Amino acid sequence: MELCTQTVAAEHEVKIARRFGSHHPTVWRDHFLAYADLPGANEDEEKKLEELKEEVRNMLVMAPSNSLQKLDLINTIQRLGVAYHFESEIEEALTYMYTHYEEWIGHDLYAIALCFQLLRQQGYRVSCDAFRKFSDDQGNFKKELINDVHGMLSLYEAAQFRVHGEQILDEALNFTTTQLKLILSKLSNSQLAQQVANALKFPIKDGVVRVETWKYISLYQQNQNHNQVLLNFAKLDFNILQRLHKKELYDMTRWWKELEMVNALPYIRDRLVEAYFWSLGGFFEPQYSVARKILAKITFLLTIVDDTYDTYGTLDELILFTEAIERWNVDASEELPPYMKIIYRGLLDIYEEIEKELANENKSFLVNYSIIGMKKVVRAYFQEVKWYNEKKVPRMEQYMKNGISSSAYLLLTTTSWLAMGKIATKDAFDWLATEPPILVASCIIGRLLNDLKSHEDEQKRGDVASGVECYMNEYGVTKEEAHIKIRNIIENYWKDLNEEYFKMDEAIIPRVLLMRIINLTRVVGFLYKDEDAYTFSKNNLKYVISDILVDPII
Repeated sequence: MELCTQTVAAEHEVKIARRFGSHHPTVWRDHFLAYADLPGANEDEEKKLEELKEEVRNMLVMAPSNSLQKLDLINTIQRLGVAYHFESEIEEALTYMYTHYEEWIGHDLYAIALCFQLLRQQGYRVSCDAFRKFSDDQGNFKKELINDVHGMLSLYEAAQFRVHGEQILDEALNFTTTQLKLILSKLSNSQLAQQVANALKFPIKDGVVRVETWKYISLYQQNQNHNQVLLNFAKLDFNILQRLHKKELYDMTRWWKELEMVNALPYIRDRLVEAYFWSLGGFFEPQYSVARKILAKITFLLTIVDDTYDTYGTLDELILFTEAIERWNVDASEELPPYMKIIYRGLLDIYEEIEKELANENKSFLVNYSIIGMKKVVRAYFQEVKWYNEKKVPRMEQYMKNGISSSAYLLLTTTSWLAMGKIATKDAFDWLATEPPILVASCIIGRLLNDLKSHEDEQKRGDVASGVECYMNEYGVTKEEAHIKIRNIIENYWKDLNEEYFKMDEAIIPRVLLMRIINLTRVVGFLYKDEDAYTFSKNNLKYVISDILVDPII
């Protein structure tokens, strides 16, 4: 934490000691401006992509309906990141498997677990009773299973999609996690060892799709039994999409430079590319280009607002800023200090830009749902400011209730739907505005994952108590004990999220909308796995971004 003395109003020469984090500058600078003239897919590439796509489609359609071959093919297509090309074919195949689930399930652990995983990923709540045949009279999983690494790995992935009351899946996850860690050091097959190591860190349930696609293409290529047509298709599709994403980042970087906020606000985290990565984790498909850029811009501006509330703004300034956000019009900025006027007008400008973007579809009115989300975030940030100034450590229940909004996931999820087309109806937004349990679960998971990795740095610079401090204070436990308890809370909310996902009627809230909630939850899990990678993006995150947004796959 640093203190700086700044002249707030020159005519009064008021000196104010402020807190602010020593955030490193952007690691990307103008890098993506180099992609202004980057061509899209040329005619030969488009033709080749279509040819390969048809070959893969034929494989998928021709594979026998109730077969391990079909399951493996769907799993591989999904993990290679090309399932968005075959949504109807995959839906049809999995619907058939769901209706005939009890008929064909045999005694092969790998096949049963893979089928279970794929169906639950698709939103079908199939029974977990099929796994009981792999346990003994005492309810423990049979020891001989440890010799079947592929089966164990498949069971581990399947158990991630558990809900409350599924004790056998809780036991399956504990059993496979323990055994896979023991097996890992003994595996002679390096490709399988990589797969196990990656799954232990990022199971399919938690993986950011674009990152996991990049990893899996490499792993699949090492597999001697890989399908060359499928591999070629995945590589070509990845590189064509990467060029689109580079062009989007060119547009984003140009917007960022015109914004000129970084020089005017030296205390902020300058994380434009990382904000785009966050948005890309929500949706990578080409049809969501506009939606992706809108979400990235709001994420970037929200970072600035967050930094202003966390450390830099004084209580009196933040009272004025909170009131201005509630009023939401340009006149409300008149009483703000100069630096806050820049932020406030930046927010109003971007929302006006989004309204114009959505006017073509007569959907400008939907922007108000995002504005309401922004107001909720700011109220939650201000509540944290009051706790800090009152030197109050709230009870865990109070903190988590406020954390639903302070996580920003009410806002980001709502914003992610704005440019998703006709499927995002007014009724869908009205449902989302009620803060349904699936969204609340996502918010609390995000809030607590952030706290686990960022709370120590926040306490050093002087910040409101995080969930970790709240839990320690309320229950009189050590930091280590608080971490264990909070991780248990997060696991329980994942069960809530899974449960609600399985419950939803596709006719009321389409799965494609619910996947934004799930995907954004995955992003926060990724960014706060080992550290606060969003804040400290010069460490591991820059290499991940380089892999998926800079270097094509060869």
